[in-house]
Amino acid sequence: MSSSNELAQDRTDWAEDRTILANERTFAGWMRTGMASVALAVGLRAVFGEFEPTWVAKGIATIFIILAVYIFWAAQEAACKTLGRLNDNEAHAQPMNRMRILSIVFGFGAIAVGAILWAL
Repeated sequence: MSSSNELAQDRTDWAEDRTILANERTFAGWMRTGMASVALAVGLRAVFGEFEPTWVAKGIATIFIILAVYIFWAAQEAACKTLGRLNDNEAHAQPMNRMRILSIVFGFGAIAVGAILWAL
C-alpha cells in the first residue's frame, strides 16, 4: 500500500474510533436521561405528597417510570446497532453485552421504584 493510502486508512480508523467513543458517550447520556425520568417520578411523590386521589399522582409518576424503561431499552438498542457496524482499532469499545446488562439492570431498578411508589 502506498504512503497516502496508509495515511487515509489511518484517518479512517481514527474516525471509526472517535465514532465508537461518541456512541458510548451518547449511550451514557441516554442512561442519564432515563435516570432523570426516574428521579422525576420520585420527585412527583414528594411534590404531590398526600394528594387525593392518590392514583392520579401515582399514575403520572408511572408514566415517567415507563418512559425511563423505554429510554434504557432504546439507548442500548441504538448503541448496540451502531457498535455492530463499527470496528474498533485503537479504542477498545465496551462490549455490547455490558450495555445490555446495564440497560436491563436500570430497567428493573426503575420498575422497582415504580412498585415502591405504588406501595406507598
